[in-house]
Amino acid sequence: MRYEADVIVLEKEQDVCHGISKANTGIIYSGYNNSFGSEKQKLCVQANEDFDRLCNELEVPFRRPGSLMIGYGPKADSVIARKYSDGLKGGVKGLRMLSGEEAEAMEPALAKGITSALYSSETGTVDPWDLCIAAYENARNNGARFMFGQQVTSIRREKGGFTVETDKEIFFAASVVNAAGLSSDTVRELTEQPRVRLFPSSADYIVLDRQAGAAVEHIILHEGEDGKGLTLVQTVDGNLLIGPTNRDSSAEEASACDMRTDRMGLESLEELCAEIVPDIDLAQKIRSFGSLRPNPYYVKTECGRAVREDRSIKDIQIMEERGLFSLIGIKTPGLTFSNELGRIVADKAAAYAGRTMLNADFDPCRKAIIRARDLSLEERAAVIEKDPDYGEVLCSCMDVTLSEVKQAVKRGAYDFESVKRRTGAGFGKCQGSRCRRRIMDIIKSEDRQ
Repeated sequence: MRYEADVIVLEKEQDVCHGISKANTGIIYSGYNNSFGSEKQKLCVQANEDFDRLCNELEVPFRRPGSLMIGYGPKADSVIARKYSDGLKGGVKGLRMLSGEEAEAMEPALAKGITSALYSSETGTVDPWDLCIAAYENARNNGARFMFGQQVTSIRREKGGFTVETDKEIFFAASVVNAAGLSSDTVRELTEQPRVRLFPSSADYIVLDRQAGAAVEHIILHEGEDGKGLTLVQTVDGNLLIGPTNRDSSAEEASACDMRTDRMGLESLEELCAEIVPDIDLAQKIRSFGSLRPNPYYVKTECGRAVREDRSIKDIQIMEERGLFSLIGIKTPGLTFSNELGRIVADKAAAYAGRTMLNADFDPCRKAIIRARDLSLEERAAVIEKDPDYGEVLCSCMDVTLSEVKQAVKRGAYDFESVKRRTGAGFGKCQGSRCRRRIMDIIKSEDRQ
């Protein structure tokens, strides 16, 4: 919407952020995790420096607690040393190698015996759904039209562009951006021959209550000797996120975009957590969730069918094919450089469509719903005076008020989960058991945009 263009977003779900965008660690990486010279690293470094401005414009909560990558042996030490070297060569700011003793002094809760550690002051954390929803609201406020509940079934090349057909309507587009997540390879093949396909792997995560959130001060990235590592993130709301596991997905899970958890995976995650952070109170667990990694591989055609090649695609690829721009396999650290990647693709799509004139009325700012739990007593009293619905708390676990829920529905929330992502109601210890029915009644009575 930075250009003078007519933009329609076709979304098969009833809301944004239903797929893999909502289920990840929410880490904003500084760039040392990626190989020197890769597009991932270049975009990561650029995006990290710009993230405070982005979140200020969109009014999205963002923290920079810094990260500590730790190892307990020679294999991990070698990996950490390489990442430090790659980071320095790539211009990553705020990196410092630490001894095991220094790392243990910074994070006393970690198991003793750390052999090396890499500190990154610029690593941050954000709620991924906050960022996605804020971007959606900003685009909509600037004139983009969102068509929910419309699954793309056909794309045909026509003179001057594309005919895009959904299960409900037909559209014409001068250019098409395919950002369909786990279905992006399928969407691309509506017009193109198979070249890249996704072979997802599954991940499990555990969330601990805010009482356990103070167990660590930094984002902890454990590099395991056997390849199995652990990540600990204190979220912007103060919970502790633990994960992820890494396991192959069944054909059923991959095809259905299934994000179920695995019992054995969660058990192994708890065991590893107890090993790396011995005194952590795993009884504070309030929920678990699953995710899928969209691993992209080149494919070749044999006997009329696409066969996966041995080589996976490690770096970012924007597949440009005569006006069709496909983003396939955007995984970690995709959340970090999502805005930069969006700018690149927007420039390309607008240029192909001949819409290069900038939108003079574009407003990069979006006003968030005021969160009562972030206010002082004086600020809260002033807000209640203007809007009495801020005086009624619906979700006592997360201190979410009636006004916040009503505003969320007006902005597009259509069920409990979409209200939850916009307000935090239901993210607390009781997981919505006390507020769900009241919120559902409000959803039925309020008008959605």
